Amino acid sequence: MGYYIIIIISMLVSWYVSSKLKSKFEYYSNVHLRNGLSGKEVAEKMLRDNGINDVQVISVPGQLTDHYNPADKTVNLSEGVYMQRNAAAAAVAAHECGHAVQHAVGYSMLQLRSKLVPVVQISSNLMQFVLIAGIGIMAATASEQNPRGNTLVLAIGVIMFAATTLFAFITLPVEYDASNRAMKWLKDTGTVTAEEFVGVKDSLTWAARTYVVAAIGSLAQLLYWASLLLGSRRN
Repeated sequence: MGYYIIIIISMLVSWYVSSKLKSKFEYYSNVHLRNGLSGKEVAEKMLRDNGINDVQVISVPGQLTDHYNPADKTVNLSEGVYMQRNAAAAAVAAHECGHAVQHAVGYSMLQLRSKLVPVVQISSNLMQFVLIAGIGIMAATASEQNPRGNTLVLAIGVIMFAATTLFAFITLPVEYDASNRAMKWLKDTGTVTAEEFVGVKDSLTWAARTYVVAAIGSLAQLLYWASLLLGSRRN
């Protein structure tokens, strides 16, 4: 029951933040840039200003599907961001270029996150099955001498979950740093006006909060599973 309560609370908070983010982007999509630059043009300008000439800006389908791919050095902007000429598009485009700048300068937290990707991919795909199997094995192997049974599989599941939680927290400074780089460049270069900058900052602030919620939710679930494991060992 405790696990389901954590899941429900995490989902509700995540839904609220995501809804706020979408409403913010819709609102600031109506704040049109005076310079008339599209998201694509903002991204290309930021890359050039940072001396980055080997990164391509491309369009990808979907909404809020924007991301930087270090493997093929592409800034992937959703169709709306790629074409639109407003504060929201400028915010997203510059943020993704912030990741490209991190990659170019060898930002340590981005490098660490990249190294963890293979481990996290495996853990994310398997950990739920391992955790459930761990609970089942505990129940099947319980005895009077060992009331909680064998906890090895559950321990492996908790370690997997810990890897994904660590990844979520390492992601936080990476995302905040990219946003800070984006805002500094947009402001210092005069790419956006003072009024437009308010929209940029507000949009990126709410975008960052989605990562905070995800990290806290992951930590709460990890603590729950860890409490089951530690409780069984004490017993």
